[in-house]
Amino acid sequence: MTRESTPRFAIAERPRRRYPRRGGVEYEGQTAFDLAPGTAVDDDGLVELVESVLSADGYTYGDWFDLPMPLYLVHDHRTGDTFRVAVRDGTVEFHALPGTDPPGLRRLFEGLRTASGWKWSVDRRTTAD
Repeated sequence: MTRESTPRFAIAERPRRRYPRRGGVEYEGQTAFDLAPGTAVDDDGLVELVESVLSADGYTYGDWFDLPMPLYLVHDHRTGDTFRVAVRDGTVEFHALPGTDPPGLRRLFEGLRTASGWKWSVDRRTTAD
């Protein structure tokens, strides 16, 4: 895990799509960013923050997955980036997809930081599966 003091959201390992014979899509490798607010806030508060920023301007998003946590597929119309956003255990996670570039991740991060007024720490996780 790498901590970024000034988040650049560099994508060290791009996931690769794999289409198993039984159907669906799987990803091999990943780069994810864990955003932790500098103040104590529960997951419901983070979900409210994320949805308020995504609803404000330039995003299409949805939580179409049947999971025990919110997981959004997000498309940023300004940058053209698509990525996943999850909220769990007091953090917001950004998961890069094969075509994701840093500008979309940075723009959402800046939106969260501005809307909340909090300081955030950002850790990058990379796996090469």
